Amino acid sequence: MKIRKKVREFRVIGRKMPKNLKEQTPLYRMRIFAPNRIIAKSRFWYFLRQLRKFKKSTGEIVQVKEIFEKDPTTVKNIGIWLRYDHRNGTSNMYREYRALSTCSAVGKMYREMASKHKARVHSIQIIRIATIKEDDVRRPYIKQWLQPNIKFPLVHRIVQKRKLGLFTLRKNINTVYR
Repeated sequence: MKIRKKVREFRVIGRKMPKNLKEQTPLYRMRIFAPNRIIAKSRFWYFLRQLRKFKKSTGEIVQVKEIFEKDPTTVKNIGIWLRYDHRNGTSNMYREYRALSTCSAVGKMYREMASKHKARVHSIQIIRIATIKEDDVRRPYIKQWLQPNIKFPLVHRIVQKRKLGLFTLRKNINTVYR
């Protein structure tokens, strides 16, 4: 899976196909982050095959629904627990991001993991995502934005010269004429 577009959040519900018409099989619900519905369904089957030992040919998808952010205008602190594969094995990790939505935080996480750890999108498994209170923030690069007296000074202001034409007559005031 390549992330070229914006990541979106989907809720995918599926189950194993019942052998009898009267049989009830349990439903499995997952929260999947993917660029579109097709990749979301594919990732659902990938994870379900690992967890419950049945695959797409013996199951069916009941519902695929896109989930939208409830309040997309407030900045939130988002914690992401993840697992990713690398050359030496598998590692668990916890990351914190400050973003307007969980989808943008997941997009930041994918870009950061690719740049810092050379982790591809298909090798990253998101275990859990939660909005974190300001008291529970662990990382110092997120804590710096939570101070009440934060200021943004303009440190390097350059005053531009007055625009003059290319050939203008400019008299020096300090020279003495004889």
